[in-house]
Amino acid sequence: MKKLVIVESPAKSKTIEKYLGSDYKVVSSKGHIRDLATSGKFGLGVDVENNFEPNYIPIKGKSKDINALKKDVKDSEFVYLATDPDREGEAISWHLKDTLDIYDNYSRVVFNEITKDVVIDAINHPRKIDENLVKSQETRRILDRIIGFRLSKLMQSKTGGKSAGRVQSVALKLIVDREREIGAFVPVEYWTIHADFKDFTADLEKYHGKKVEIGSEVEAQEILDQLSNAFKLEDVKQTDTAKSAKPVFKTSTMQRMAANRINFAPSKTMRVAQKLYEGIDIGSETVGLITYMRTDSERVSPTFVSETYEYIKKNFGANYIGSVKAGKKDKTMQDAHEGIRPTSIMRTPESMKKYLTPDEYKLYNLIYVRALASLMANANFLTTSVILENNGYTFKTTGSVLKFDGYLKVYASYEEQKDTILPDFKNYKSNTIIANKILKEQHFTKPLPRYTESSLIKEMENLGIGRPSTYATIVATIKERGYVKIEDKKMLPTEIGIETTDKLQEFFSDIVNVEYTSAMETDLDKIAESEADNVKVLKEFYNKFEPCVEEAFDKMEKKEAEKTGEICPECGSDLVIRNGKYGKFTACSNYPTCKYIKKEERKMEELVDCPKCEGKIVEKRTRKGKFFYGCSNYPKCDFASWYKPTGEKCPKCENLLIEKKDKVVCSNCDYEKEE
Repeated sequence: MKKLVIVESPAKSKTIEKYLGSDYKVVSSKGHIRDLATSGKFGLGVDVENNFEPNYIPIKGKSKDINALKKDVKDSEFVYLATDPDREGEAISWHLKDTLDIYDNYSRVVFNEITKDVVIDAINHPRKIDENLVKSQETRRILDRIIGFRLSKLMQSKTGGKSAGRVQSVALKLIVDREREIGAFVPVEYWTIHADFKDFTADLEKYHGKKVEIGSEVEAQEILDQLSNAFKLEDVKQTDTAKSAKPVFKTSTMQRMAANRINFAPSKTMRVAQKLYEGIDIGSETVGLITYMRTDSERVSPTFVSETYEYIKKNFGANYIGSVKAGKKDKTMQDAHEGIRPTSIMRTPESMKKYLTPDEYKLYNLIYVRALASLMANANFLTTSVILENNGYTFKTTGSVLKFDGYLKVYASYEEQKDTILPDFKNYKSNTIIANKILKEQHFTKPLPRYTESSLIKEMENLGIGRPSTYATIVATIKERGYVKIEDKKMLPTEIGIETTDKLQEFFSDIVNVEYTSAMETDLDKIAESEADNVKVLKEFYNKFEPCVEEAFDKMEKKEAEKTGEICPECGSDLVIRNGKYGKFTACSNYPTCKYIKKEERKMEELVDCPKCEGKIVEKRTRKGKFFYGCSNYPKCDFASWYKPTGEKCPKCENLLIEKKDKVVCSNCDYEKEE
């Protein structure tokens, strides 16, 4: 009889079986095999009156897989539960053990990367299932079920919103609050003064040692009237400064960097990273190229550090070897395993490129270069600071020149760094420098920017809400539910998103907020560390939450949909206007009993002549609701643009001009129309 190893993903099973040899059989559970039922009080699948006892049932369509796994267990001499190395994976192992009637003849094994040495080492160092980790995950699942089911039903009946969740509602509130801050923001005028010299520019900073603040043009002009074009060179300081590389990626920083640098949505980043982790066929073997990608740790193994130092020494020189970057450890960090890094520094992106899709290559290159740079020496700069004096007013200019590139040798393309070269002031024959001109400039304060997917993830992490495995799902959910829309990479709340937030705050402000959600994450961490009782945590939450739900069902004002005056052709009820993911639509008022939706004939506005054929350019929409501009003769003509054509032709190349980021530019060349 063989020893059985059960992993989550089918993609891993063949790779790991090759590593372990003929004495082992490796199979996959294909993720979770069971979940909470939808029976019992409120359909929660949880007995809220009996210590929140969960009622688990097989996930629909999993019976065949479960039966096959039971047979594999029966035919095996020993079982290794090798699901993912996090709380979710621990819970899946526990469900497998319970469902497949595995008793004492088993071990739990975890590995952070799918490489031969690491997998074999994990098999040689097994343990039992960590019940505290399981309790923590189970508590999270019950909390999410209670909040999700109760609030979603409430929102559907009162606002027409599709769902509301424990963390997604808080994330949505952040976006709505930011939008209101922007709307209420009152710009404040201020002015700056700078002096232009032949080789540099200096900015006004102080007057007789006190910071200068200029609130109006009158004040700015009064200062200008006191200045001459002759400046006294008062002080020149040169210092050596060092800039160190950032640590290896964790989930949040990987998602944010991928969004900013290679334009990946967080959900796409995680899909691609999953494939890189599970294994890539590189000809001689199938191997995981990166470590586990759901982590809030930034640690790296001593083995990887040693290997990478040798690589740096050989390829760049010993002076490029740096130190391990520890990163910031905060109270929310679980630090259960390593940060995200390549499994071997020897598998360079270029050597792997032929085995990867373009998207896999982009993300692997990002992860590889970040990890390599993290172990390289600091970049060193010569920084020059110059103080100029003019009738009691001091102006300042600074410059920096790269002396030693260090980690920027490999990371420069991901971290912009420009030299600001100042003249050698030692060569000036006198201490007086003449300015070409002195200018005043008007400015207005600006509100905080709208969240991008990247900055929202950063904010959630900083506030301690959500976890590495949930960030991408939270962002994707509020988009898919139509609560936010994306414009120029910024997240804007929709009408239904704002209404959902307002209704939740009316009745659940003590629960749907950052502080409570963050405190709940802390409680879940304490359960994992055996420092808190899961039943007590659930009771305290439910006793606070359920009365609010009952009150909301009773007192929350129901939004009445606007009648169109038409009758539903399928059931005879009134047709009403509803708000959906892609805007307003007409549907039956008897929903969900009747699911009739009126098909609207959308008139296509002809904007300009198509540059490729005799057709017209019209506004269209993708399946995901994103607008673009294409030819009315599609599919005969494939012209398409994300940007709206103006109808004008480029004076340089005769192609269409388009509106792009508040500018009018050519769709083909570098021409930009002057305003």
